[in-house]
Amino acid sequence: MEEQQDQQSKPLTAEEKELISLEQAKKMRQIQALELNRARIREQLERSANPRYNELLNRELEHLEAQLAKLR
Repeated sequence: MEEQQDQQSKPLTAEEKELISLEQAKKMRQIQALELNRARIREQLERSANPRYNELLNRELEHLEAQLAKLR
């Protein structure tokens, strides 16, 4: 337990900071891509008059929302 506390109190190395930054950047790119897809699907829902296609788009929208929730 003391080892864990020692590790937490140590400052991060430059490599660790870079890794965290890279992971954060990757996460932000994933969120942006999902948000763009969500906007595209919402536009398609507004334009579509086909109930079956709307059902498909709504399922896709739910899936994207779930993925966004996991990343946030």
